[in-house]
Amino acid sequence: MLAGSKQLEHRAPPYVYRDIYFGMGFFAGLETVSRDERVIWSMSYSGGARGEIADRESFLAIYQFLRRALLSVPVDEPYRGPRLFEQDGMVYRNEVEGRLDRFHGVETISRQVRTVLYDLRYSGGLLR
Repeated sequence: MLAGSKQLEHRAPPYVYRDIYFGMGFFAGLETVSRDERVIWSMSYSGGARGEIADRESFLAIYQFLRRALLSVPVDEPYRGPRLFEQDGMVYRNEVEGRLDRFHGVETISRQVRTVLYDLRYSGGLLR
């Protein structure tokens, strides 16, 4: 593990998924999928809660909402979360272009459409 990083891992042989990231409020990371010890897919990302989000309650609410949105990811577009997810007055949007082999996108969380609380950019694809 890299110093200062956090790592999540899931194994479903012959596949291994890894997510290595740094930071919390603003964070950057790399997800990989390996098959038989060879990395075959990767996605890098960076973003997080806006700097003006200072109180702990708001910060936690944003990331709890993000977790719920990410659990709703569609099978046919497995890039972060769904294109739209709304709950408890918050809105998650995921604007993605491309396909699994090469893609990029931006996800945002807002309240009342105009108040962006969180944003993240990502890109990735199949490795050859």
